[in-house]
Amino acid sequence: MATLKLEIVTPEAKTYSEDVDMVTIPGVDGEMGVFPMHIPLVSQVVAGEVAVRKNGQDFFLAIGDGFVEITASRVAILTDMAIKADDIDEVKAEEARKRAEERLSEKISDEEAAMVSAALAHSLAQLGVKRRHRG
Repeated sequence: MATLKLEIVTPEAKTYSEDVDMVTIPGVDGEMGVFPMHIPLVSQVVAGEVAVRKNGQDFFLAIGDGFVEITASRVAILTDMAIKADDIDEVKAEEARKRAEERLSEKISDEEAAMVSAALAHSLAQLGVKRRHRG
């Protein structure tokens, strides 16, 4: 059976690099399911859940905003955050969500609002993945 090379890269490191059977990615227009031999595509991804199917098992990651490049044999996601579901600390993510929401209610600059909004999106993505896939 054909596979895809899935690579997820953040500014800190390559956080995932494995051959997989299928991947579902959160795009700006909804989820994109990618199988081997997909048509070439470059698109924007939004903070949310990446679902990976490998050897009949599903794995999940929370990612932030970024871009994806898809070819027939490879999916490369460039994002500002990527965390495996098992590595998400739900308590810390909930605290980050609360801090971001409180900060957004204050009078802050547009630049700071953009940074806080990104932090809020990160925490919401982590919480969504963790709560859907509690182990």
